[in-house]
Amino acid sequence: MNKRHVTLLACTAVAVAAGLGAAPSAHQPTVHRVQPGQSIQKAVDAAKPGDTVLLSPGTYRQSVDVKVADLTLRGNGAGRTVLVPAADAAESENACAKAGNGICVTGTDKSPLQGVTVRSLTVRGFTENGLWATGTDGLRVEQVTAEKNGQWGIAEERSVHSVLSHNLVRDNGDAGLFVANTVDTEEGARDAEGTVIRYNRMDGNRVGVTVRRLRNLTVDHNEATGNCAAVFVVGDETEPRAGDLRVTRNYVHTNNKYCPKTPRLPFLQGSGIVLTGTEEALVAYNRVEDNKGTSPLSGGIVLFKSLVGVPSERNDIRDNLLTGNSPADLADRDTAENNTFSRNTCTLSEPAGMC
Repeated sequence: MNKRHVTLLACTAVAVAAGLGAAPSAHQPTVHRVQPGQSIQKAVDAAKPGDTVLLSPGTYRQSVDVKVADLTLRGNGAGRTVLVPAADAAESENACAKAGNGICVTGTDKSPLQGVTVRSLTVRGFTENGLWATGTDGLRVEQVTAEKNGQWGIAEERSVHSVLSHNLVRDNGDAGLFVANTVDTEEGARDAEGTVIRYNRMDGNRVGVTVRRLRNLTVDHNEATGNCAAVFVVGDETEPRAGDLRVTRNYVHTNNKYCPKTPRLPFLQGSGIVLTGTEEALVAYNRVEDNKGTSPLSGGIVLFKSLVGVPSERNDIRDNLLTGNSPADLADRDTAENNTFSRNTCTLSEPAGMC
């Protein structure tokens, strides 16, 4: 190639680039740093997908509503970065604060909010929920402490592909962890599409973890102690039925706190793992010890018909180690005859013969 040809090609390349215009530069992820006294909400609202809002150590008297996809909201460690209610949450322009929640992650059924991560912080003392999520896809909540909130510690509805992992939920008014199809309408169980609840500790709540009207979900390797009830899997007569899920490898012990009855439930005390109105669930490889009470739901692993009388059916309870639970390690108080109990190590069962 001679010099004339090289010059011609160079000129052509410049002309083509000028005609097409320069390619737009991709957004580079940005870290938005927030100090105590500054607004977390302003930082979140200024963020773009892929960004991180990083909270320095300290106490933040505010709530925050996340509506940005692929955002990470990260503290400097649970116990070091703490969110508590504002002095006058009712006057806040933040809808999350007005609802009594600490952190809200908000999408919709038609447009789920994707890829949000919340980690390494504490939410404490909110009148409703520490963290409330609705309409999410791929939400991750990790290394969060949710304590002394009026209703739920960490809760979600209308959500799929979630990972709730390595959190501490304690002394919340109802469930420490709460996952449901919806909370404001009556409908059948939703497919959680592989949601995982794992390696969490639940202590001192009314219920450690409640799974309500969901399918395709795993509760695995958690520890629950000091609650009125440890694990509740709840269904009813709606279609599709709740079930097709796994409760495995959890350590459930000494959940003997007393909680008075409610319009929907009898008093609770000494309940380990309870299934009501659920089908095709696997409850396996759990260690369930020293859960003692006299409630209709007391015992180590308990099957019970739902509050509207729908039986639990085709559930598989096997390979669990149960000891010291009262009135029984295994209790089948349901009306269905197609649940199976096999290879469980225990002392007392109701009816007799299942150990």
